[in-house]
Amino acid sequence: MNISYNKTIEVRYTADVFVAGGGPAGNAAAISCARQGKKVFLAESFSAFGGAAVTMLVPGFSVFTDGVNFLSSGIGKEVYDRLKEEAYPRYKRYCPRSIPVETLKVIYDDMVSDSKVKYLFHSNVIDSVVEKGSIEYVICSCKGSIFAVKADIYIDCTGDGDLAYYSNADYEFGDKNGLVMAATLCGIWSGIDWDNVKLPDGRCLDKAFSDKVFTNEDRHHPGMWRIAQQTQNSQGLNNSDGIGGSNVGHIYGIDSTNSESLTEGIVKGRHQLKEYRKYYKEYLSGFENCELICSASYLGIRESRRITCDYRLTVDDFKSRASFEDEIGRYCYGIDIHSATNDKEGYDKFISEYTSLRYAKGESYGIPYRSLAVKGIANLLTAGRCICTDRYMQSSIRVMPGCFITGQAAGIAAAILCEDKEYDVHKADIKKIQKRLVSSGAYLPNCKV
Repeated sequence: MNISYNKTIEVRYTADVFVAGGGPAGNAAAISCARQGKKVFLAESFSAFGGAAVTMLVPGFSVFTDGVNFLSSGIGKEVYDRLKEEAYPRYKRYCPRSIPVETLKVIYDDMVSDSKVKYLFHSNVIDSVVEKGSIEYVICSCKGSIFAVKADIYIDCTGDGDLAYYSNADYEFGDKNGLVMAATLCGIWSGIDWDNVKLPDGRCLDKAFSDKVFTNEDRHHPGMWRIAQQTQNSQGLNNSDGIGGSNVGHIYGIDSTNSESLTEGIVKGRHQLKEYRKYYKEYLSGFENCELICSASYLGIRESRRITCDYRLTVDDFKSRASFEDEIGRYCYGIDIHSATNDKEGYDKFISEYTSLRYAKGESYGIPYRSLAVKGIANLLTAGRCICTDRYMQSSIRVMPGCFITGQAAGIAAAILCEDKEYDVHKADIKKIQKRLVSSGAYLPNCKV
């Protein structure tokens, strides 16, 4: 059954630039744009900035550098440096690759607030009004109301491409059968004796499978990250109170654009964590006293919509270490496609094919501005996990340092478009964008600016 529903709502905020989503891409976009003097409104659906690191408790950043050059420079470098400086003493040894969540939350709060971005937590984009190929308004819901926001340029940093979807943009989803990489429910653990931990921590899976510890025999085991070292007692001996973050247990068949699927997945994830508790405590050294402190409030999503833009970044670009005239950054993380199915074929393909595409020290690929400019919509950019790629490249660029790069570029581009009163993102002055990016700290070695 369907109903017709009509309601008059308030245009509560106006801005030069609207940013949907406050993860690393959204934060970088909003901060970099506001620092150019633009009026920015940022809508974040959860209660803190940080996305995967904070809401999904993904325990560690991926690579910031290619081993020679700091690729996520600019906003990403600021976050990196502040974490190294501001993390509590026990966390500093592993920081900033391992994430001290509470420190990161405050850093993001400070950076967004100091840049004079107007923001609202608990605020979801639920629709948009598109006229003659341009977004006129976005519709948001929050506690107690539904409201509209009007801006000149819009940036979709939702990860799932929600704003682009509501604006009727084209997109790709999953593999040829519509299957996406498995999700994971991450968690924070205490009571770990890191000095006695032996890796890899998936080495006893066969024995645990034989003992029927797990409901699902999942051989892909990213494992436990060190987050904080043990304290020392008065005799100078390490206590077993180290802290770790788990990235274990795949949950298959999850569609992050569907609330029923997400509901089913997070319940499965919590039950799986009980099984991993038994595995770590009873099968692995150093974890005998470990306990799960908390699980994330949202599933760790690796793949969903890939929005169609003016250029589709592909695995051939990865293989050729591509450079582009409209390059807005470079990145290097390898192809990392987790299996969409819990079977030997999917796991063997991950081991044989998806882990073979890696770079040597100092190598990277370019990211073109065209992969951020949403096709068919004049005033919409995208950044983060949902930019225009094939599955291979999405599995590389999706990680947090990559999101800093594309978010920063989208924010700078939006600011310049507003300055130039050119509200068609497909007509942007790329040389001006590149010059501004370089002056903001971005790594663009191939650009003559």
